[in-house]
Amino acid sequence: MKLFLVTVALTFMVSSASSFADEGMWVYNNLPKKQLKEKYAFEPTAEWAEHLMKSSVRFNSGGSGSIISSSGLVLTNHHVGADTLNKISTSEKNYYRDGFYAKTHAEEVPAKDLEINQLVAITDVTDRVIGAVKPEMTADQALAAKKAMSAQIEKEGFEATKLRSDVVTLYQGGQYHLYQYEKYTDVRLVFAPEFAMAFFGGDPDNFEYPRYDLDMCVFRIYRDGKPVNANQFLKWKDAGATDGELVFVSGHPGSTKRLFTVAALELLRDLKVPYIVKYLKMREVELQQFSVRGAEQARVAKGELFSIQNSRKVYAGRLKGLQEPEFMRAKQQSEYELRAAVEAKEELKELSSGWDLVTQAQRAAEKLYVDRSLFEAGQGFNSTLFSIARTLVRMADEDAKPNNERLPEFRDSSRASLLQTLYSEAPISGEFEQAKLADGLSYLSQVYGENSERAQLALRGRDPQGLAAEIIDKTTLKSVAVRRLIARGGKAAIEGSYDPMIQLAKRVDEASRQIRKAAEDSIDALETAGYAKVAKAVFQTQGTAQYPDATFTLRLSYGQVKGYEQNGKQISPFTTMGGAFDHEKAHGAEAPYQIPKTWHDAKGNLDLSTPLNFVATTDIIGGNSGSPVLNREGELVGLIFDGNQQSLTSDYGYTDTQNRAVSVHAGAMREALRKIYSASALADEIGK
Repeated sequence: MKLFLVTVALTFMVSSASSFADEGMWVYNNLPKKQLKEKYAFEPTAEWAEHLMKSSVRFNSGGSGSIISSSGLVLTNHHVGADTLNKISTSEKNYYRDGFYAKTHAEEVPAKDLEINQLVAITDVTDRVIGAVKPEMTADQALAAKKAMSAQIEKEGFEATKLRSDVVTLYQGGQYHLYQYEKYTDVRLVFAPEFAMAFFGGDPDNFEYPRYDLDMCVFRIYRDGKPVNANQFLKWKDAGATDGELVFVSGHPGSTKRLFTVAALELLRDLKVPYIVKYLKMREVELQQFSVRGAEQARVAKGELFSIQNSRKVYAGRLKGLQEPEFMRAKQQSEYELRAAVEAKEELKELSSGWDLVTQAQRAAEKLYVDRSLFEAGQGFNSTLFSIARTLVRMADEDAKPNNERLPEFRDSSRASLLQTLYSEAPISGEFEQAKLADGLSYLSQVYGENSERAQLALRGRDPQGLAAEIIDKTTLKSVAVRRLIARGGKAAIEGSYDPMIQLAKRVDEASRQIRKAAEDSIDALETAGYAKVAKAVFQTQGTAQYPDATFTLRLSYGQVKGYEQNGKQISPFTTMGGAFDHEKAHGAEAPYQIPKTWHDAKGNLDLSTPLNFVATTDIIGGNSGSPVLNREGELVGLIFDGNQQSLTSDYGYTDTQNRAVSVHAGAMREALRKIYSASALADEIGK
């Protein structure tokens, strides 16, 4: 823990922490070349970086992946593919539980609404976005100007290239880059192992090490009905990486808060994260209660339950880190030293007000956080059908506005992705929707009080269970044809609709929009203005040698394959396929420590010494799941699927003392395909 605190304390100092630890989630147009050369005698070339960038992909369902063949094969985790596996499953065929292998292209199963993005270009547009702000503007006016300019840049980028174009905020508003993506919406499932092996050890082993999981899943991307002919894809190295070898992770870390001020971290510690932990625990119980109704209910809820349990463990770990007194003291000291350095120079003194603006924003956030979570984030209306209804209601309003004045999700540059989700053919369980909506409305009523204005706006004097049952029973939004009809009808169709889910979405939308606008004006605007100054202070003291916080955009991290010491015991960096059977035996072969029959049947033919999982010091976080692990030559040696317990504080700081990323070994994936799943053709195709 001591080194973790030291690393955090150094975050804002001129001598970057990266020189001491394998820290950083680096953007591809600003790689840590100096650190790599000094520590590992490695110099990445422009061609090497472009190859890795264009071989990496992002899943819109949340997670990362990589292109692993010239014929468009894409590798990710089973738990990243879980959304698709659940949506294509039925009571008769359970892809999520039982696994799947398509022996021919004709047998590959289309994903319902999966979108895969491949980053192909990055352009620095900082001058244009920041230049839209005039000196006389207030904080909320400045934010609106930046949003309008970002929308204009995205529109121009899309119209010029037909590529998905997103303006990405970096360094908390210190820089803005245009990211442009090839988008693939015809995606088909090729292979998945059984859930029991993908998540062997279940929740007890989650975020622990040693691990013994085959958490992999393979898709194929298509264009015009044919497999994509991929010019950039990763070669495969069965031997993997050796102990101590330099490796890289190319993926999409979701969100970090390492550049947050003390005031922002204190609000996370005292309000936001405790609220999230409480909410996730409640959702976990509710999903477990639904699951015990029967086998089909358990199947329908299993993917969401897994996600909630995973998130609950993540946030509990984050809260523990935030509550360490030494952590906050170290953060306070580093912030004090940076502000003092800024205030000591007349030309930089004005930047010190950045911290005050962020602090002011936290006071507003404290008042609005619960409203924003329940209404705008939708916790009080926890239903896929409600999300569809809200999209239709808002789309009718937003489409009447100029593109640069719309909410970001309704801009022209986002339209194709929005419609793909809106018109998804994925099955929707009415029973599950009713249970979730009732739980959401009950939670809203519990938090606000059943007689409160907010609760009555949603419930209109009805009890949550009865209202949810009536809405789900009578809504017509389960039909994609109905959704299309309403969308085509625009505002008139919304105003004339008697659909009870549309009516609920309309009823709460004004209040929800007011909450969103208040949050944007009193929180987001001040934070954007404040962090822009804080970021400028960092740039003035150390340039861009500091990496930006993660934003679910493509980043490169680096490190070593390396074990660690825990409770006086040295943990080996590798586990083996044979060790999985030993782990099962040690737990009496009781769930969740039951290896599938396919593995037991093939045990005699396996090379049990083949590494199964391994750990490295690479800096990752949620969103990196499914990322490829690569060697110096850019060959795939592993597949990220987890971090250990010590990695859960990575949202706020990093150390390589015990923090480890956990991966599936390349050799184990090929061994399993050939000898367990009779998928030799697939094993032969990867890497070629």
